Amino acid sequence: MNKFLKILIIALTVSCLLCMSVAALSRMGSVGNEVTSIQNALKSRGYYTGAVDGIFGSKTLAAVKNFQKAQGLTVDGIAGPQTLKALGVSSGSGYSSNDYNLLARIISAESRGEPYLGQVAVGAVILNRVEHPSFPDTISGVIYQNGAFSCLNDGQFYQPVSSSAYTAARDALNGLDPSGGAIYYYNPKTATSRWIRSRPVITTIGNHVFCK
Repeated sequence: MNKFLKILIIALTVSCLLCMSVAALSRMGSVGNEVTSIQNALKSRGYYTGAVDGIFGSKTLAAVKNFQKAQGLTVDGIAGPQTLKALGVSSGSGYSSNDYNLLARIISAESRGEPYLGQVAVGAVILNRVEHPSFPDTISGVIYQNGAFSCLNDGQFYQPVSSSAYTAARDALNGLDPSGGAIYYYNPKTATSRWIRSRPVITTIGNHVFCK
């Protein structure tokens, strides 16, 4: 094995390890069901006295840090796997780092420039489709379903991913759904399909109409 090939193998290995380490962790600014579980666990142990509202704010951050310090964990205020295990909270998403990255990429391609909640809502639609019997049961299956998203054909899907899309993907994976359970969305200014316009509307966020 020549020197170049050895370097290439090492580089690929490091890259894979870095990808595996990416996860949608609850931290300052996160919202959703996992945050609610964290707050309940902290409250039951006397570390948290605030409202159990599913919002990871400054009081939750302080409680997580105090709990981590007491448990001898890294005090970073992030509810990672070790902290969740110590709290007795299981990460409910069940999604991999590859799922997280794919979700962020489709959010960025489909809703770059939209309000933040609109970006989360697009991610939520993807996840709602995963759970719906009419769609593939994986994030990649939903995203790559033939004809589902035009951004895969016009090149937008392969553009650099915006930082807000990663945060939106994390919040969607943690249970936030501003779409209200929608499985479709469209821009009424550009949509040409009569069928999509016939779907029952749930809400409108930014330029997107979210529907059943």
